[in-house]
Amino acid sequence: MTLAELIEQIGGTLAKGRPDTAITGVNDCERVTTTELLFAEDPAAATEALASPAGALVLKPGLAESYATNPDIAVIESDQPRLWFARAARLLRPELPCERIHPTAVIGEDAALGDGVTVAAHAVVGRDAVIGDWTRIEAGAVIGEGVRIGDHCRIYPRVVLYPNTNIGNRVVVHAGAVLGADGFGYVRDRTTGAYTQFPQQGTLLIEDDVEIGANSTVDRGALKATKIGRGTKIDNLVHVGHNCEIGEDVILVTGTGISGSSTVGNGAILAGQVGIGDHAHVGPGVILGGQAGVLSGKTVTNDMFGLKPGSVLWGTPARPLTQVLREIALLGRMVKRKGIGNRE
Repeated sequence: MTLAELIEQIGGTLAKGRPDTAITGVNDCERVTTTELLFAEDPAAATEALASPAGALVLKPGLAESYATNPDIAVIESDQPRLWFARAARLLRPELPCERIHPTAVIGEDAALGDGVTVAAHAVVGRDAVIGDWTRIEAGAVIGEGVRIGDHCRIYPRVVLYPNTNIGNRVVVHAGAVLGADGFGYVRDRTTGAYTQFPQQGTLLIEDDVEIGANSTVDRGALKATKIGRGTKIDNLVHVGHNCEIGEDVILVTGTGISGSSTVGNGAILAGQVGIGDHAHVGPGVILGGQAGVLSGKTVTNDMFGLKPGSVLWGTPARPLTQVLREIALLGRMVKRKGIGNRE
């Protein structure tokens, strides 16, 4: 693509160079070539990038004192150069070819496959499943009966989609993920102590532009739906329980576990190993630091602590990071004053 085509789709301003400059990809400063793109977010990185052989550079307006140090490089100015770079990378990524249906794939009765669909070796598409245009089902994936998958999705090897799973457009599901399995819901007989499974017959809805990492699991609803909102990104090894509702543009980092019937608001960030109890509620824009916890039935929002957006909650139960650090410091002083741990 040319710089003019990229700017037309992404925005930004061409501050230096020719609009017909061809760009073939993105790279880092050590390996970049004359047809590739770099980005810089601070003066030092800008200086290094301007000394490189890159074909083009995207950076904030006014970040570099002068662009004259490299007469051959084109410069695009954007308020968010990292984001511009990432969007350019997506546009420059070559489209994967349609490889059609592999001879070893199994396609169930009345399954409907759109234009340009690929179903790779030993993949299984169940009866009455619907797969949208230009979606790829990679080797060994299992698409259950009646599953709906939208356009331009990629289902990586060994993914399992249970029946009653519905996936939107441009969704990516990485290897080994299991979507739509039964939730962990049981009823205990108080007399005998035996457990009987509560009905797990609901659905799972994955909205557009969601990405789900390798070996993550999202359970379907018990009697209703589990929902993952548009644009949410789920890391590897994350679990979302039944009946949960995860909002839009949420980040769930590896090791996070969310128990059944909990909600997470739009734009929230749950860092690594965060634990959410059942029927708990995490408000919009809340940031939970690593290993933070929200107890069952509790609600955590920025407003309840008088916090500004971008503030971090930590600990169990989750509370403002500044408060936790004060508590730790106070405890340390008390231990020192009492001489605890100094006795033989």
